Amino acid sequence: MTKDQLIAQIKKKKSFLCIGLDIDLNKIPHHLLKEEDPIFAFNKAIIDATHQLCVAYKPNTAFYEAYGLKGWKALEKTIQYLNKNYPEIFTIADAKRGDIGNTSSRYAKAFFEDLAFDSITVAPYMGKDSVEPFLAFEGKHTILLALTSNDGSSDFQTKSVDGKELYKRVIETSKTWKNSKNLMYVVGATKAEYFADIRQIVPDSFLLVPGVGAQGGNLQEVCKYGMNKNVGLLINSSRGIIYASNDLDFAQASAKKARVLQQQMADILS
Repeated sequence: MTKDQLIAQIKKKKSFLCIGLDIDLNKIPHHLLKEEDPIFAFNKAIIDATHQLCVAYKPNTAFYEAYGLKGWKALEKTIQYLNKNYPEIFTIADAKRGDIGNTSSRYAKAFFEDLAFDSITVAPYMGKDSVEPFLAFEGKHTILLALTSNDGSSDFQTKSVDGKELYKRVIETSKTWKNSKNLMYVVGATKAEYFADIRQIVPDSFLLVPGVGAQGGNLQEVCKYGMNKNVGLLINSSRGIIYASNDLDFAQASAKKARVLQQQMADILS
């Protein structure tokens, strides 16, 4: 999917909502545990109920890998279902991969070719030769971890190096890498005050923003400092939407939660 296609979806749906599909069998409705594939059954119901309200889905692969082969098959079935039934949806493999060249090439092939995701999250710590193999895939997007919202982010990301925070150096350096046009960036919503500085470095890039909702991020603050002329934001919400109910109406309840965020986004866009 191209950025122009993603922007068109944002304008059409009046939404820049990304829904995180972080599946925990201890949290899904108990009646689904009787299904042959409860993870996929849950995902399918959530997707069917919310696809008109969002522009992206983001499965965190750890929540699938934790269940071994069955979990990986559920992830595969989920992305195949999305690509077949809702091809306009932007798909994000939240895998946080990144390794030396040959290994990154294999990771990229697995997620971009075999599973056919539109994008993947990648850790930048090992530098350009760990990221450029992902950037080499035409029509695919690499979402670089830039400034995260976890407590430990201050251990490195916001530390000053020769008068400049490390996360700023990461973003600036990434712009010099081959095919950097295919880059997007992860910026946590709980760091809203940093968005203005980040926009000075990457004014036109898309930012994937986790942390709105359960983690306390403020949508209006993020948009105030982070939105650009093409919106340029994908606001992720996971637990706050997908676990809105544990009853038979769980999918409808998730749609209600998603609609609240979508309507807030529509108001901001207007």
